[in-house]
Amino acid sequence: MPIDADIIRAAPKVLLHDHLDGGLRPTTVIELADDLGYAELPSTDPDELTSFFTSGADRKSLPLYLEAFSHTSGVMQTHEALERVAYEAAEDLAADGVVYAEVRFAPELHLDHGLDLDQVVEAVLAGFDRGMGDFPIVIGTLVTAMRHAAHSLEIAELAMRHRDQGVVGFDIAGAEAGFPPTRHLDAFQLIQRENSHITIHAGEAFGLKSIWEALSFCNAERLGHGVRIVDDIIVTSDGRAELGRLAAFVRDRRIPLEMCPTSNVHTGAAPSMAEHPIDLLKRLKFRVTVNTDNRLMSGVSMSSEFQAMADTFDWTLEDLRWVTINAMKSAFWPFDERLAIINDVIKPGYTKLGATR
Repeated sequence: MPIDADIIRAAPKVLLHDHLDGGLRPTTVIELADDLGYAELPSTDPDELTSFFTSGADRKSLPLYLEAFSHTSGVMQTHEALERVAYEAAEDLAADGVVYAEVRFAPELHLDHGLDLDQVVEAVLAGFDRGMGDFPIVIGTLVTAMRHAAHSLEIAELAMRHRDQGVVGFDIAGAEAGFPPTRHLDAFQLIQRENSHITIHAGEAFGLKSIWEALSFCNAERLGHGVRIVDDIIVTSDGRAELGRLAAFVRDRRIPLEMCPTSNVHTGAAPSMAEHPIDLLKRLKFRVTVNTDNRLMSGVSMSSEFQAMADTFDWTLEDLRWVTINAMKSAFWPFDERLAIINDVIKPGYTKLGATR
C-alpha cells in the first residue's frame, strides 16, 4: 500500500545535502531584489519566477542547472538578507519534518556589496541560530568552496575559524568536469590536520575518477551525490551484482552517499527517477541517504523526495526510517547528540507512525 502523504510529512527526516542559495522562497527572492536594487530577475511575479527556476533546472546538464543561482546569490549580499534566508530555511525545513539538517553555502559568492568572508558566515550562522531557537530543528553549517575558483584554502581557513560557532565541515561544489577535487588538495589537507570533516561533490556530473580522487587523495568522509558509483557495478542476467574495487571500497567503508534523486534527474546524472540507482544501492546495502540538493530549483522538499521513493520503488515506512537513521549516523554533528536524536526523536517518531522496526 502507498504511504499516506500526511504520514510522510510527519515522519522525522534528516537532510545532509541542501544548498542555502538553492532553497529560497520565491517571494523572498523578489523582496530581497527590491531591497538591494537588483534588476536582473526574469520576473517579479512569484509564480512566474518559480517556473523560471524549476524549468531552468530541468535541462539535463549540471552547468545549465547552475545558471539560475546567479539570481539567488545575487540577492544574498547583505547581512540582513543572508540572515533572513538562513532563518527561513530553518523554518521551512522544520515545517517539513526535518529534525536535523546540514545546509551548505559558498561564502565567496556573497561579497559583491562589501561584506567580507567572516561577515558572510556570521550572518548565516545568526540566521540558523535564531531558527533553531524558534523551531524544532538542529542545523549544522557546511562551508563550501567553488571548485572552478582558486580560493579553497582561504575558504577552508574560514571554515575552521567558525567551527565552534556551528560550521561542521568543508565542501567543494560547482561544475565537476574539468575541476577535479585534487586541485584543492591543500584545502582538504588543512581540514584533515584540524580534525574537522570533509564532504565532496563527486560522481554527479563526472565519473568514477572523481569519486576515487575525492576518497583516495582528499579523504572525503561522505560523497555529495556519488551517483556514478553505479558505473563500477555490473548486474548480471540472473540479478546478481558484481562490485568493482571502488564500489566495494565505498560499501565496505560505509561511506555515505548524499543522493538527491530529483536533482540528479534534472542535471542528467540519472536518466529518470525509475532508473535512478538509489534503489539498487539501497538493496546492496550501501549507506544511502535521501536529500533535496536545491529545494527551489528542483521544486522539492524532503517529503516530496520521500514520496517519490515510495511511489517509484515501493519503499515502506521502514525503508524511510532506515535511510533517515543512515543520514543521522553520517552527520558531522557530535556523536552523543547524534545518538540522542536517533534514540529520542527518530526511532520514537517512526514507531508512532506505525513503523515496525
